[in-house]
Amino acid sequence: MKARRRFGQHFLDASWSSRVLDAAAFAPTDQVIEIGPGRGALTVPLSGAVAALTAVEIDRDLVPVLRGRLPAHARVVEGDFLEVAADVLFEGGSAGPWRVIGNLPYNVSSPILFRLLELARSSGRLRDATLMLQREVAARVASPPGTKAYGALSILVQLDADVEPLLTLPPGAFRPAPEVWSAVIRLHFRPPKVDVGDRRRFESLVRSVFSQRRKMLSNSLQPAATARGARAADVLRQAGIDPSRRPETLHLEELARLADLLDARTGAGVV
Repeated sequence: MKARRRFGQHFLDASWSSRVLDAAAFAPTDQVIEIGPGRGALTVPLSGAVAALTAVEIDRDLVPVLRGRLPAHARVVEGDFLEVAADVLFEGGSAGPWRVIGNLPYNVSSPILFRLLELARSSGRLRDATLMLQREVAARVASPPGTKAYGALSILVQLDADVEPLLTLPPGAFRPAPEVWSAVIRLHFRPPKVDVGDRRRFESLVRSVFSQRRKMLSNSLQPAATARGARAADVLRQAGIDPSRRPETLHLEELARLADLLDARTGAGVV
C-alpha cells in the first residue's frame, strides 16, 4: 500500500519496529491502543505480545489488510482517533488500565496529544503513551522552563503527564522518508501537578502569554489582564513575579498563581 499524503502517512520500516517496541516495554498482561497502525510494522509483532490490542486506522483501505494479519484478541477500528468514542477504544478489554503507542502524523500530532490528555483525565484508564513525533515537537513537549523550546505545548502536556524521551529515529526509519528526524517519547499520565482552576481559562491564559514570548511579562500578560479589567503590573506584584522576566521562565506553579489572581478579578472572565 502506498502512503497517502492527505493522511500524513510515513510508515515505520519493519527493521525499526523492534527498537520502538523495546523502548515501549510492553508486558504480556498489557492492554494497548495503537494510533495509526499503517501497514502493521508494530501491530503484528505487538498483537502476539500483549493481552489485548485496539488499533485505530483512518485509512479504510488498510483496515482489511490489517484485520487479515491479526489474532482474535486484536481489533482494528476504522476511524479518526480524534473522533472515536472512548467506549469503543476500551471495548473488549478488562477494567484495568490501557497503554498507548502511535506513530503520529506530523500535521495532527498536537490535537492527538490533547485528545490523549483529555482521555486520560476523563476516563482514568490510560497509564502511558509511547509516541513517535517530529523531533522538534518532541523537544517542545519535553522542554523544561528556561529553554527556547519551552512554551504552551510544554506546559499543557506537563500539567497532566511526565515526559520521558526514549530515542530518536532518522528519516530512513520511515517509508517514504520524511524530511525531518523523529523522536520517541513516553507520556506518563498522572493527576494534575497543580490546581489551575478552569482549564479553558488557564489554557487561554497560557496561549495568550506565550503568543508574545519575547516580551517581558509586564507586556505579554497585559492582554489577558486587560480582558479582566486589571493591570499586568498589579497582578505580577501580587503573584511575587518579577515583571521583567520572560514567559519561558515561568513554572507551572507560577502560571497557576497568575490564573488564580486573574480569575479573582472578574470571577468568571474569559481571556
